[in-house]
Amino acid sequence: MKKTPETYPWKFASVGGAVRVSIQSGEDIRHLGELDRKMWTVLSCPVEGLEFDAKTLKLIDVDADGKIRVDEVIKTAQWLTRVLKNPDELLKEGDVLAFSEFNTDDPDGARLLSSAKQILTNLKLEKDSIGLEDTADNVKIFAETRFNGDGIITPASADDEATAKLIETIAGIASATDRSGVPGITADHVEAFYTACAEYADWQKAGTKEVFPFGDKTADALAAVNALKDKVADYFMRCRLIGFDAAAAGAVDVNVEKIAAIEGNLSAASEEIGQQPLAKPAADGKLNLKAVNPAWKAAVDNVIALVGIRKESIDESDWAGILDRFAPYTAWLDAKKGTLVEGLGLDCVEAVLKEDKKAVLLALLEKDKAEEANALSIEEVDKLLRLNKYFYRFLNNYVVLADFYDPDHKAIFQAGRLYIDQRSTDLCVKVAGPSPEIASLSGMYILYCACDSAKLGKSFNIAAVLTDGDVDGLREGKNAVFYDREGNDYTAKVTAIVENPISVRQAFWAPYKKVSRMVSDRIDKKAAEKNEKSMAGLTTATSTAADGKAPAAPFDIAKYAGIFAAVGMALGLIGAALAGIAAALKGITLWQALLIIAVIMLLISGPSMFIAWRKLRKRDLGPVLNANGWAINAASLVSVKFGKTLTSLAKYPKLTAVDPEARKKAARRRFWCWLCVVAVLCCLGLWLCNILLPIGLKSPLF
Repeated sequence: MKKTPETYPWKFASVGGAVRVSIQSGEDIRHLGELDRKMWTVLSCPVEGLEFDAKTLKLIDVDADGKIRVDEVIKTAQWLTRVLKNPDELLKEGDVLAFSEFNTDDPDGARLLSSAKQILTNLKLEKDSIGLEDTADNVKIFAETRFNGDGIITPASADDEATAKLIETIAGIASATDRSGVPGITADHVEAFYTACAEYADWQKAGTKEVFPFGDKTADALAAVNALKDKVADYFMRCRLIGFDAAAAGAVDVNVEKIAAIEGNLSAASEEIGQQPLAKPAADGKLNLKAVNPAWKAAVDNVIALVGIRKESIDESDWAGILDRFAPYTAWLDAKKGTLVEGLGLDCVEAVLKEDKKAVLLALLEKDKAEEANALSIEEVDKLLRLNKYFYRFLNNYVVLADFYDPDHKAIFQAGRLYIDQRSTDLCVKVAGPSPEIASLSGMYILYCACDSAKLGKSFNIAAVLTDGDVDGLREGKNAVFYDREGNDYTAKVTAIVENPISVRQAFWAPYKKVSRMVSDRIDKKAAEKNEKSMAGLTTATSTAADGKAPAAPFDIAKYAGIFAAVGMALGLIGAALAGIAAALKGITLWQALLIIAVIMLLISGPSMFIAWRKLRKRDLGPVLNANGWAINAASLVSVKFGKTLTSLAKYPKLTAVDPEARKKAARRRFWCWLCVVAVLCCLGLWLCNILLPIGLKSPLF
């Protein structure tokens, strides 16, 4: 019979209201791949938005998809426990690793040890251990290395000064940053540079004498003609219009009125004058070069000098001939290639092509590429040191979620602390926004807040969970202050509220507060209506008297007698009710009356307290984390006792020197509040007695 392999003896503990596996040794980490996935607290978590070393999270996220899944955690654990001689080192969370801790029996471990020693050699350090501070700065590690495996060479990679100068020249045109932090060049840069040099040289050779109709002045001549081309075309169009219809002469001629409207020194109004025609249009279509618009005279003289016009007047065909002479030159310009190296000049480009060090540069790049494995191994040393320090902490937030329930630590999803309404809460999770899932499943009282810092240029949303205190003063739009884990402050504004019970004590008083608010709202509404009606009547009476109209109606004694009668009747009814209560309670002892009151209060508050008790028992963090991109695999309950550690209330000392008048006012308020409560309870007691006594209830109470 085939023997079933023994499973790894996992240890378990109760964490957050659920049984979870307990990671207590390096061997536990080594065997993570054997842990049933149904027993993992988390199946996936985001890389962004967590209070954890960002580089370590990216190292664990092997496929770089922004999510860390179980397979990636297992793969990281297996690699770590293989290259380390004693995996228990992971539980120490140290940032220094002795050379003796590298597992040289494993090929990767031996390679990492060699790379660690190479790092210290590059840094000119002599010691038998390596720490995160040694690997944190890649630039420092590779500062004095010729080749570092990144496919980039720098002037320091060259064997001679001429090659170094050439690399510097190419890097001045296009470059990439080497691992040493110095600008360098890649194989693509070398290919693009030599291609551009060849094309630029060939293009320059195509520029024969026929291409330059005005010799060395061709470029200047073309610029001068282009500056005047539109204005000349405008002039000849005006001439053609006059030839088409002589009546158009006035419309296309110089606008004398606009010139006359110019005030002040005309020499300072060249822009306005320049808007007039180039010259006075004529039916014969001739442009008199000696009688042009003063604002354009310098441009015309520049064209005459550069092009060599010897006529006093030119027509449209003469001007077209001048433009045609530039056709070969403009075609040559349009065919320009190798602009990448144009700034070097033709002489430098031809010297580069003649020297032809392309093969030398590519050979240097091959040497650099050969060091890629060793350079990557050096970077893996940094990976090893980071995981050695942070991986166990990550597991406590992923496999177990233990950090959340540990008073000495904060979970990696706890973004900071929110201060609002004389309390602070440490259970703040970054979220995209309000989520129906949180509202229906979490059972928590949650404030959604929009946080913003103009100083840091950051903004984000949080779900802040309140687990203690009253909620009477909380509302949407209320301002608060949020502090992140680094102590930076943000303006926070409540954007939405998910209402759920916070405590059984709060649930006890909830019905009374609800009734009190309802009564208060009704009283305020009635008072406002009465006040508005009274003010309207007073305004009407005042307006009538001021206008001298009919006087206000005389005092109606019968009307007010009716009001007084109604008030008296109301007082009589209240007195009768109180007498009825007294009669009903006659013969009942004090403790029986107190018991009746207690029963009544239980009937009122009992349902609310029961609902709160049930919801508080099921208060779950999982839906809140799911809204932040986590995949939670187990219940993460927040009990009442644990919840009190997450929300801190303001505690004031008792003051002996209190204003006596303020104390009297507070005492009066308390007296009237309790009087109202007792009156309501007495009425309910009377109602209860009227129901129970007539049916002959027999009990020790009656």
